[in-house]
Amino acid sequence: MPFDSTGKISFDHIYTAPDPRPFFGTLRRVDYGIPQLAKPYFAKLIAAHPAERPTVLDIGCSYGVNAALQRCAATMDDLYAHYTDPAVRALDHAALVEADRQRVHPGGPRFHGLDNSAPALEYALSAGFLDEAIHADLERDDPDSTQQKLLDDVDLVISTGCVGYVTEKTLARVARAARPWMAHFVLRMFSYEPIAESLAELGYETASVEGVFRQRQFASAEEQAQILDTLSAAGVDPTGLESDGWLYARLYVSRPTGLPELELPNPELPDVEG
Repeated sequence: MPFDSTGKISFDHIYTAPDPRPFFGTLRRVDYGIPQLAKPYFAKLIAAHPAERPTVLDIGCSYGVNAALQRCAATMDDLYAHYTDPAVRALDHAALVEADRQRVHPGGPRFHGLDNSAPALEYALSAGFLDEAIHADLERDDPDSTQQKLLDDVDLVISTGCVGYVTEKTLARVARAARPWMAHFVLRMFSYEPIAESLAELGYETASVEGVFRQRQFASAEEQAQILDTLSAAGVDPTGLESDGWLYARLYVSRPTGLPELELPNPELPDVEG
């Protein structure tokens, strides 16, 4: 597999398939689990938000994985088992969509997804994981009028791995709309500081949550070596973390200033590492 500019293996090919079966088949092999670790934190933020039925925007949502975990009362292991089941792999596209729609529980928050993969967004909408999709590159462009209307409704912004590719340009454009709360899981190789500073100019304050979170295993020794070099150049010590074979992330919560403090993290969550 090719590497991207950060030294990570590029998984671009799994985001352009018409359904999530290649996504889950590939990422299962590297124990990709950050959406599962993020799930209870996102659920807690949704519950704490004053909106009666919050609208959640998942940036870099791909096939709506974070929404599916919430809406299907599922775990990542459930989704891996589902999409790699030989019987499910044998389904045609329409049958897979219908099977996934049957997994969605009604009610709960609304979910919008922002991604630059049209096929992934289309599937997430068809399966009922997302209510609305925004196919845009907000790193480059301002949202158009239709996209802006959707952003105006957002109460909470989440992400599990897009920061570093998505920067303060995107998040500032999103924040200017409705001043939503934000919760981003960010690989330790990337700094959240430019985003926090940009959001502070818009009246936000940022808190980092204690601990670190395993994103996935390294796909190869070569990938690990390149990421260790990237961490070293950034002044981040990988000892006992990335040096042991896993990519790790931190959680940052940014909210408009003046709000009551949130009780995060929950010490009862066993999946939190560190």
